[in-house]
Amino acid sequence: MLPFADAASVELPMGQLLRLSLFQVSVGMASVMLLGTLNRVMIVELNLAAMIVAFMIALPVLIAPFRALLGFRSDTHRSAIGWKRIPYLWFGSLWQFGGLAVMPFALLVLGGDVVHAIPFAGEVLAALAFLMTGLGLHMTQTAGLALASDRATDETRHRVVALLYVMFLLGMGASALIIGFLLQDFTSLKLIRVVQGAAVIGIVLNVIALWKQEHVRPMSREEREAPRPKFSDAWADLMAGGTAGRLLAVVFLGTMAFNMQDVLLEPYGGEILGLSVAATTTLTALWSIGALMGFALAARMLSRRANPYRMAATGILAGIIAFSTVIFAAPMNSPTIFFAGAAMIGFGGGLFAISTLMAAMTMPAQGLAGRGLALGAWGAAQATAAGSSIAIGGTLRDWVNHLALQGQLGEALNSNATGYSVVYHTEIAILFITLVALGPLVRTVTSRFDQPDHGPTGIGLADFPT
Repeated sequence: MLPFADAASVELPMGQLLRLSLFQVSVGMASVMLLGTLNRVMIVELNLAAMIVAFMIALPVLIAPFRALLGFRSDTHRSAIGWKRIPYLWFGSLWQFGGLAVMPFALLVLGGDVVHAIPFAGEVLAALAFLMTGLGLHMTQTAGLALASDRATDETRHRVVALLYVMFLLGMGASALIIGFLLQDFTSLKLIRVVQGAAVIGIVLNVIALWKQEHVRPMSREEREAPRPKFSDAWADLMAGGTAGRLLAVVFLGTMAFNMQDVLLEPYGGEILGLSVAATTTLTALWSIGALMGFALAARMLSRRANPYRMAATGILAGIIAFSTVIFAAPMNSPTIFFAGAAMIGFGGGLFAISTLMAAMTMPAQGLAGRGLALGAWGAAQATAAGSSIAIGGTLRDWVNHLALQGQLGEALNSNATGYSVVYHTEIAILFITLVALGPLVRTVTSRFDQPDHGPTGIGLADFPT
């Protein structure tokens, strides 16, 4: 009766599968630190400009377009003992640990709490810390997912990857609640302890996850010296298709619309609604719950042969309602409405992401462009949009607030909430543009998605095809 109970196999028993999934918990915890807790601390407690914070948060996200290349390199990695994934998983864990270990000190220098005579020392140190953490978590997640896919059978592979996705969301939700509880009474010393504690826990979880997970297959000298296949050839083959290009445009636009507020949602709750660090950190938990609900709905609809592009449109419409709800939270001074809007953003964004992922999986493979490369391109478009939209959102908020507080936009808009509201309205506009770009793709889907399936229709989580 439990979802994912059938994800285990002889090649990957349930105990080893659950142990391997711990790397997703580690990555979820690091994501909460980067995209949730630290951006609120930098803007509200350390009083940094949102533009600087947005660029810091965007740095690790912008590394993610190279995930397809990292996965391709681990596919073709040559070693004497035959390991492919473990070296990338291990060194990714080290990068993630190092970034989080030095990050709190870099933030204190950036915020002016530490006296120094080196120009831009805080900005450089913080940027390096965010880059190290971002590179580590992306390398860890890419290699870990590839390792799980290698060990799973053809029958259980989609269930295994679905389980790992859920573990990522659960890791984010649990980490957000724990970090929020620990930072109830914020001090600089407590920030150092929490962030460095997360670094230690992350590397411990990753070591437990990777221990004896990849079988040793010795390679001969001829195998190690053989020429590797070219990534550029397969990439050029993929981009020759028209459907793939439009899908990537939809993914880019939709992701930009859902992620422009990533660096602003917690500061919005703290600055406009007066919420504490602990209260705003729970927003990440609510976002995770909303994303899990979107995941469950998508799995159930996909088990009934639903059209993935229509599902993506449903996620976009949910996002429009969510951002409208967040906008109304400020004039009504209602934290309840604000929290409901945050959960709806997670629901809409999760449903949109899963639906477009399904569409990328079912793209016909042509020539060298297999579905694995299509998924890599999907991740590249999503990550590039997420990184750039975070930077744009923070810059737009600072610029509009500068004009509004100087009275250049009129007396009615002379408020700190004006910049946030403009960003949310911009996201709603981009969501409508995404709907326009999505429309022609609905007609390209094969009829098998539009035919109802009269077979068993359980919760469907174990049947998520990824």
